[in-house]
Amino acid sequence: MSLSEQHVRFDALQQRIEEVLDQWLPPADHNPGRLHESMRYSVLGGGKRVRPLLVYAAAEATGARPERVDGCAAAVELVHVYSLIHDDLPAMDDDDLRRGKPTNHKAFDEATAILAGDALQALAFHILAVDPQLPESAATRIEMIRILAEAAGSRGMAGGQAIDLAATGRSLTLPELEEMHVRKTGALIHASVLMGALGGAERGDARLQALHRFAHDIGLAFQIQDDILDETGDTEQLGKQAGADRALNKPTYPAVIGLDASREEVELLHDRALQALEDFGPEADLLRAVGDWIVQRTH
Repeated sequence: MSLSEQHVRFDALQQRIEEVLDQWLPPADHNPGRLHESMRYSVLGGGKRVRPLLVYAAAEATGARPERVDGCAAAVELVHVYSLIHDDLPAMDDDDLRRGKPTNHKAFDEATAILAGDALQALAFHILAVDPQLPESAATRIEMIRILAEAAGSRGMAGGQAIDLAATGRSLTLPELEEMHVRKTGALIHASVLMGALGGAERGDARLQALHRFAHDIGLAFQIQDDILDETGDTEQLGKQAGADRALNKPTYPAVIGLDASREEVELLHDRALQALEDFGPEADLLRAVGDWIVQRTH
């Protein structure tokens, strides 16, 4: 896939998920209006939409059309945004800037931000339960719900955030740091790929194991690249406060193994992720392109 083709595909899918999210989110003029406005403020009009892109790309790799997994793409993005709203709170990372604009609790207030995150998580599972375009199989739909629930909970994203908070100000070994990243960021990326793949595959399909390996490695590469960008990027480029992890004395890959070794690890993981797709043909080109973009991005 050429760079120009990649841009066209990405732009089209990013616009698609924007429209899907807008349709599922409650209108701001419906009661309680301030809560709905807060939800829409954080979800719409920003973000790279990495997780929805992975959903759509994995669906394409297993022969499913985008409309088959619109609900999965929306659900995983809503869980991601809920986590950002809560991560930015004073009790967590206490950030003022997200996606180039004031964080939710700064634009509204802390109580509204908490409720917005809660409501977005609930809406994600509502979509998976009722969206008529998702696979008709009850077993497949339940598996999608299970995958997202596990990725969001204590064995995934929430657990990774707990490890991150507990580790602030102290050193982690490399295996401990990897576990934190695999849970905090990798779990939701892994879920995005597997949920998308279930748009065109059923449990037991041999392709799912290859996609599992791809998702694990590209998810860890994503977070290490984030660690690198926190060290090397600037606030305007990143859309959030640069150097925040260092300022909070948080464990990161550059802090543990250095910038050069971190870049080498990203390259290694990227290569392994692409190798996992070697038995796929052009149907996985979009997934390969998203993997390339994840490790080459500058924000």
